[in-house]
Amino acid sequence: MAGRGDPPEGTPDGLPGGGEDEYRSVVFDESFVRAARLQEFSARERMGEHAQAVRSRSPGEDGAVARGGGSRQALLLVLLILLAFGTAIYLGVRNPYLPPADERAAPLRTTVVPLAPQRTVPGGEPARLFARGPAAEHRTGAAGINFPVAGRTSHFSESQVVTALGIAKDYLVASSLEPGVLSGATVRPARLLLDPDQLPQFDRSVETPADDGRHAEAGWLVRFDPRRAVLADPAVRVQGTLRFEETGPETLDVTADHTFTYALRAPGAPPERASLFTVQRQTHFRFDREDLRMHRTELLTSTVLAGPQACGADTTGSLTPLLAGAGVPEAGSARATDPYATARPAAPSLCGALAPGAQPSP
Repeated sequence: MAGRGDPPEGTPDGLPGGGEDEYRSVVFDESFVRAARLQEFSARERMGEHAQAVRSRSPGEDGAVARGGGSRQALLLVLLILLAFGTAIYLGVRNPYLPPADERAAPLRTTVVPLAPQRTVPGGEPARLFARGPAAEHRTGAAGINFPVAGRTSHFSESQVVTALGIAKDYLVASSLEPGVLSGATVRPARLLLDPDQLPQFDRSVETPADDGRHAEAGWLVRFDPRRAVLADPAVRVQGTLRFEETGPETLDVTADHTFTYALRAPGAPPERASLFTVQRQTHFRFDREDLRMHRTELLTSTVLAGPQACGADTTGSLTPLLAGAGVPEAGSARATDPYATARPAAPSLCGALAPGAQPSP
């Protein structure tokens, strides 16, 4: 070797003067040999044709420590792969936004019943009419749509129940209290809250209503023909309840039962010629998890009792109120129905009589 050098682990023990002798340059201990990057072939290996005298040693041949380190790295890599795979499976199972079930929303079933007056429709100023009628203590607008005490169900959390109740309330406001909807100017506020599967049925009910139990416009929303009746007071009186029930692991139902009282007048008529018109709506909503996430709903059934209207009135399209001073003598033979009663009988099939107590006193 050219020059002097020390072994990798220091001077060997037992040499005088710390190993400072003339043989120091050619003394190699075991650690020095293990650390060498070249290894001499044996005599038998060197006898082969084109054989080399030495070969390079790979890092894995440096001893048990190197082999042990490589094994630990391989084991760590396997553990990391298993951990990543297990995390992916866990997140897939626990993901709250599961893909929606491939089920289409059922079509809405509608029932619309006119309630004919048994006497002349009372008229007057809206405030006096409300004060003398059953709606005197009812709240105004959306304040009359109150939530029940919400709680979790077997498969839906309390927050999901509150979300369903909120969507149902939003739909009632959009379809029964929105001024643009009441006047027939728009249907967009209510339409935006419907499941996409029900939009074709909704559009047909608005554009070409029919008396087939599926396409009555009044089953979806409250609208008045502006050529016949307009609001005399924008403050609609509202009273009713919301109830919720889990109907399956993936469905939550909300049932709404509300009475809306409107003060109407003929276009151009003075305010003192107003009259009250009552709409009692029973609406059954259904929500799946995708509906809750997208803030929309499905309507299963809708039953509407509305009066005063004539028994022969067309109930498929916009409502046709009888205004102050009008009367329908033939209504006396029908069974009286009070839309303000909390325990009301089943809706008549064709027409009902508006109970006298449901109108303001003379």
